[in-house]
Amino acid sequence: MHARFAPVRDCFHDLFTSGRETGASLAIWYDGQPVVDLVGGSRTTDVPGGEPWRPDTLVNVYSVGKPVAALCLLMLVDQGRVDLDAPVARHWPEFRAPATVRQVLSHTAGLPAFPVPRPAAAINDWALLAGDLAAADPEWPPGSMAGEHAWTYGHLVGELVRRVDGRSVGRFLAEEIAGPWRLDLAFGLAAADQRRCADLRYGDPQWPTRALGEPGSLRARAMGNPAGGLDLAVLNSPLWRGAEMPAVNLHATAAGLARLYAGLLAGGVLDDVRLVSPELVAEATRVQYDGPDLVLDRVARWTLGMQWEPDGSWGMGGIGGSSAWADPGRGYTFAYATARLAEHDRVDELAEALHSCL
Repeated sequence: MHARFAPVRDCFHDLFTSGRETGASLAIWYDGQPVVDLVGGSRTTDVPGGEPWRPDTLVNVYSVGKPVAALCLLMLVDQGRVDLDAPVARHWPEFRAPATVRQVLSHTAGLPAFPVPRPAAAINDWALLAGDLAAADPEWPPGSMAGEHAWTYGHLVGELVRRVDGRSVGRFLAEEIAGPWRLDLAFGLAAADQRRCADLRYGDPQWPTRALGEPGSLRARAMGNPAGGLDLAVLNSPLWRGAEMPAVNLHATAAGLARLYAGLLAGGVLDDVRLVSPELVAEATRVQYDGPDLVLDRVARWTLGMQWEPDGSWGMGGIGGSSAWADPGRGYTFAYATARLAEHDRVDELAEALHSCL
């Protein structure tokens, strides 16, 4: 690691010594090069001390996967196979809501929650959940308002990928993005990859209650169905790890996420492998919606799959504390992947330490 970034390493280590972190990885690229790649803590919780976190340890990063799912569809846009302003129904005839592809990608399609209550077993039934969305009435006129499509985003985007390309979003990601750019991340893990997963754990027992929000609220409806998405018994199971729930179950290393953003920050090219055009990256990272978000209950600036921040950075955090983004102004990409489900203060402190080095 470059000596210049020692304050970041020290901050990372302090999270563990203070007990605020128990298992995580951190990766940073600066000026087109990897400069920080750290792992710490334990991967498992089954024995005292657990198995150590390794560079190839995968962890569920929740919404950090949304931009990854979006990129699969955006590649088809870049290839001229999908028009951003075409109705979803052009490619998915059963889809009833009058939403466009752009509205789906920018969380303004009006379908932030699966409309039919489903048990945890439904996580692995793609056709069932996609069918529920196709038949649903939007909660607001598409394009008029945003509400993070918390659990539904991956099925909306992923079914469009499947209808146009024929492959599932997980297979598309593996073959068209993760393979060519050598990224250690996936939707729907095979058994061998499940064996290197970190077990999620609660920072405190109240975390799932806090994450879900007020009972009956739009947020609770958006994040509580199908059941089990905040339940450790489900999250650490082969059911969850093997399914494709692309809005919330990307399993990744921080190094893989930082590499992905490095390729996007370079205009769609990494190690001389071009995935998308600079024009597509520019459109995908431009603010499409700036206003109240009914699920997040705050103002949000949505691009095509990411949140845009006032400092010009773009990326996505996930509930529980994982986060990944690119900062074009400062010239870096950042990824933090944690198994300890808590708040985002850890990432805030690491970013502050990084900015002090630049």
